[in-house]
Amino acid sequence: MGIPMESTSKRADLNETQDVEASTRARHKTSVFEAVVHLFKGSVGAGLFAMGDCYKNGGIIGATVLLPIIAVICVHCEQMLIKGSILAVERNKSATFYDYPDTIEKCFEAGPKPFRRLSKLMKLIVEMFLCVTQFGFCSIYFVFITENLHQILHSYGIEISLSLTMLICLLPAMIPSLMTNLKYISPVSAFANFALLFGLVATLCLAFLDGPIPSPADRTMFNFGPQLSLFFGTALFSYEGIALILPIRNSMKEPKKFNQRFGVLNISMFIITLLFTFTGFVSYTKWGDNVQGSITLNLNPDDKLSQIVKLAAALGVFFGYPIQFFVMMKIIWPPLKQNMAVAQRRPITVQVMFRFVMIMLTFGVALLVPKLHLFISLIGALCSTSLAFVFPVFIDFVVRAQTPKNLGTWVYLKNMVILIIALLGIVSGTYESIHEIVKAFYKD
Repeated sequence: MGIPMESTSKRADLNETQDVEASTRARHKTSVFEAVVHLFKGSVGAGLFAMGDCYKNGGIIGATVLLPIIAVICVHCEQMLIKGSILAVERNKSATFYDYPDTIEKCFEAGPKPFRRLSKLMKLIVEMFLCVTQFGFCSIYFVFITENLHQILHSYGIEISLSLTMLICLLPAMIPSLMTNLKYISPVSAFANFALLFGLVATLCLAFLDGPIPSPADRTMFNFGPQLSLFFGTALFSYEGIALILPIRNSMKEPKKFNQRFGVLNISMFIITLLFTFTGFVSYTKWGDNVQGSITLNLNPDDKLSQIVKLAAALGVFFGYPIQFFVMMKIIWPPLKQNMAVAQRRPITVQVMFRFVMIMLTFGVALLVPKLHLFISLIGALCSTSLAFVFPVFIDFVVRAQTPKNLGTWVYLKNMVILIIALLGIVSGTYESIHEIVKAFYKD
């Protein structure tokens, strides 16, 4: 039986389209420097402005010692994720790239028999955690924007509530987030990054110029118990960029340079850790226990330059909201569309309506959670820890179990130590964050 002419034509069109897409991807591969910039942009956001609170909970020496340790564990787990992805791609010759959820699914599929039946479930769990993390980012962005704008409005005698201020921010944030095409959203990303960097540098400059900075000896050196749990959650929230690791590596002209000893990943995380440490150290030393969930909130609200800095930081986070929201929708929408007949018939209409609902949900959560720093710690402890520590260890165990000699005593102990640290952080950090949020809710 001959092949229908229409089918042959469609196949030819498809092949031509794939060739064009492959050619386009080849032309737009990123350099090492561009990969560093992308990883930096993806890893530095609202968590950077929370480093003062992070140091308050960890202590001067405690946070300075623990932050690099957390960074090293994060990088090690990211390296395990990359190795798992490379092995999964090598097994499937038709695949060129797997993202985080696909990597854990394919690794479990190729693992020992007891693990194979868990592959779909593990992929679903990772997707759920990624969605919750992105949802938390969006809600935190609302809180960050609102608190800074609220201070500015009050300095001009505009006495309105925090809730009403948040409502004012809703419509401007909603309009770009309802757009279904990233090309209409991405131009604001460059401005967002510039505004965030300007806000940070200007805030630290004002901290130095606004009188002498107290001696670090006047601050708490170590903290333990509940405060250390909050430190862990905030630190993991700030470092959590593991979902970006595989896409950035895959986009490079020379992917091997991403995870080399002195490659993109290690160099970027070293720079980010220095930036986090310096910001946290200066902020906590300057403002002590009065340091806020965003260090911009510690600036004098009546000073004109401080108002500009607050506005710049708020705008940086504000224009980052549609990007974070787009990432969340990219995870949620495809399976939803596949399982809804009405979404298949009218995809644009249904997607816009769904986006509206999700925006309102992020707004509602931001409205209910009264404290920015506690919300950051909660998301970090619950979701970021699982994505950054737990699932990469699972991938490493499953991959090594296929060749038992690779699962030696040292590897087993090392992975178990990471899991124990992660579980302690998840349980204690989540409990303490929720406990403090409930206390703050009733207090307000």
